[in-house]
Amino acid sequence: MRHNNKINHLGRTHSHRELMLSNMAVSLITHKRIFTTLAKAKELRKYIEPLITKSKKDTTHSRRMVFSNLRDKYAVTELFKEVSLKIGERPGGYTRIIKTGNRLGDNAATCFIELVDYNELMLKAADGKSKKTRRSRRGSGKGAASAPAAGVEEAAVPVDKSPEEIKAE
Repeated sequence: MRHNNKINHLGRTHSHRELMLSNMAVSLITHKRIFTTLAKAKELRKYIEPLITKSKKDTTHSRRMVFSNLRDKYAVTELFKEVSLKIGERPGGYTRIIKTGNRLGDNAATCFIELVDYNELMLKAADGKSKKTRRSRRGSGKGAASAPAAGVEEAAVPVDKSPEEIKAE
């Protein structure tokens, strides 16, 4: 019976799976984004997020615990020096999975897995003003068209005038 055995074995033995996830975690830490299959990415998320949480406390014990999983001192150094400082205030959800479609050869679902705070494109989009969407159509009928908008007077001022000229008028 398979009660409470919810781990995806990925068609590998235990030792092969642990080393594969360790290598993928090292690659994710060094490159900040890797391209893999969806099943491996979901297992990698379960593997690396507790390691990133441990890296928030920079103690000898936490470094040794992370090193016992990663087995790469350069990746451990980068995790504790750069990654943990950048995502130190985040309570969880350090990785993002973006599906990219199916692979041509075997039709496997592929995706990107990346560290959340290292995607510059998404950070730029979040810094800009978010577009407000309207969920209802209330107020957009005939009554709203006859009422003046709130910011009409500010928009009517020409741009080429200085603030002193605007005050004089």
